[in-house]
Amino acid sequence: MSSTLKIALGSIVIGLLVLGLKTLAWQVTGSVALLSDALESTVNVATALAAVIAIRVAQRPADQGHPYGHHKAEFFSAVLEGVLIIVAALLILHEAWQVFQNPRPISGAGPGLAINAVAGVINAAWCSVLIRHGRRLRSPALVADGKHLFSDVISSAGVMLGVGLSVATGWWVLDPALAMLVGVNILWSGWKVMTASLSGLMDEAVPPQTLNVIRDIISDKATGAIEAHDLRTRHAGAVTFIDFHLVVDGHTTVCDAHDICDRIEASLKSRLPDAQITIHVEPEHQAKHSGVLVI
Repeated sequence: MSSTLKIALGSIVIGLLVLGLKTLAWQVTGSVALLSDALESTVNVATALAAVIAIRVAQRPADQGHPYGHHKAEFFSAVLEGVLIIVAALLILHEAWQVFQNPRPISGAGPGLAINAVAGVINAAWCSVLIRHGRRLRSPALVADGKHLFSDVISSAGVMLGVGLSVATGWWVLDPALAMLVGVNILWSGWKVMTASLSGLMDEAVPPQTLNVIRDIISDKATGAIEAHDLRTRHAGAVTFIDFHLVVDGHTTVCDAHDICDRIEASLKSRLPDAQITIHVEPEHQAKHSGVLVI
């Protein structure tokens, strides 16, 4: 079992634990703001399940029907996560509006807030694990899950502060008002997760810093060639696709041109281990002398 899949399975366990704690906190207090916090945790569990399925699919080897692999499955998971987050936000806003029209007092605030605080600490710790390892493993599903969990941590802190103020002041309307703010924050979080994933589905190029690394490696390792041009990149899950044209002297042997390509590929893969590289070798009369990367 891969590290990515192990972490994704861990998210399900953590999600269920946190959901149980937050549901208990809501039942103890009757607070609609704490209910909104618990509702968001149901999304955490659902998206963790979606991430596990997507990661398993993404790790399948390329086959006849999918010669470039199944890497984009993780982007579909992240899009689904964004949709579920938005649905949860709309449910929270609906419930908060109902209570806003008829505010009710909160009971058992002390124990309820303590329980919710424990859930928040667990979420914060796991959020750090997801984002750190998701970036290291280059897993969009794990990073999206971690970013959503971070928004959950922030909203949980705001919820606890608001419930405390509501109890301290007797302004019970603060409870649904705060739930509405949480709903809007979650709505924005879902939109960001979804748009970021759609960019991957649209074959967006790698980030500028990664592109600069690729350009520098080609420039440094293409000794013996005349120029390189038409560099294109895209990413799908952990895989980076790189292709470009390499212009060599017309008298260069196939063996020598192949050696240059091997040298470039080896260096690129030392920095981007999961890279899939395609180099189109051309004779010198194909040189463009514009948009040139090397030599």
